[in-house]
Amino acid sequence: MTPGSSRPVEGRPPSGSSRPVEGGPPSGSLRPVEGGLTPVSLFERAEAVLVDLDGTLVDSTRPVRRAWDEFAARHGLDAETVMHFAHGRPSRDSIQLLLPDASELEIDTEAARLDDGEINDTEGVIALPGAFALLSGTRPLAIVTSASTALARGRLAAAELPIPEVLVSSDGLEQGKPDPSCFLIAAERLGVEPQRCVVLEDAPAGILAGLRAGAVVIAVRTTHEDDELGEATAIVDDLASLLGG
Repeated sequence: MTPGSSRPVEGRPPSGSSRPVEGGPPSGSLRPVEGGLTPVSLFERAEAVLVDLDGTLVDSTRPVRRAWDEFAARHGLDAETVMHFAHGRPSRDSIQLLLPDASELEIDTEAARLDDGEINDTEGVIALPGAFALLSGTRPLAIVTSASTALARGRLAAAELPIPEVLVSSDGLEQGKPDPSCFLIAAERLGVEPQRCVVLEDAPAGILAGLRAGAVVIAVRTTHEDDELGEATAIVDDLASLLGG
């Protein structure tokens, strides 16, 4: 198909999931949790924190959008649908879903092109509310991201955020989110059972991965509507909602 045409991808309706959610619940609102626990109490009782990067700690919407819009144009795909597939998954996994007939070489080439483009484009990457305070805390913490290590470190540096000792990236993983292995690896490196961890996520794939790992999952409504975050144990506006401001 001619690049730049708008061919929808089967399996999901178009969605602009990478942009901040508009028209949602009022700022500071917390979805109730069964059993009388609040999202804050769920967060505070966890022994360790496993936190996603893009959309949770940092807003990388602008460079991500630029990279995937170019991908969509190259392959004649609808840009909004591409973003819906891409968010929260390793690039390679997203490409496999979006280009089911592509060869392994084509997938590897596109993944490298996307990763290189995003590594070299940090304009507009900023820390989200509560990110610095969370990463500066004393509780055991790991960042668990679908990005490569190089890309994750670049975005943390661009957002002027500290880099924790444990950072689990897509490098070397056979399967990315929603597979739970990334969270299981992070918990093991921290020396904490997954059931004693809290996962902080913004995307459905990450929420499912955290639940499959056996952790409590608190979703932040920074990139998706509540109906897409419904599998999470609790939903809050952002990290600052869990940290008291």
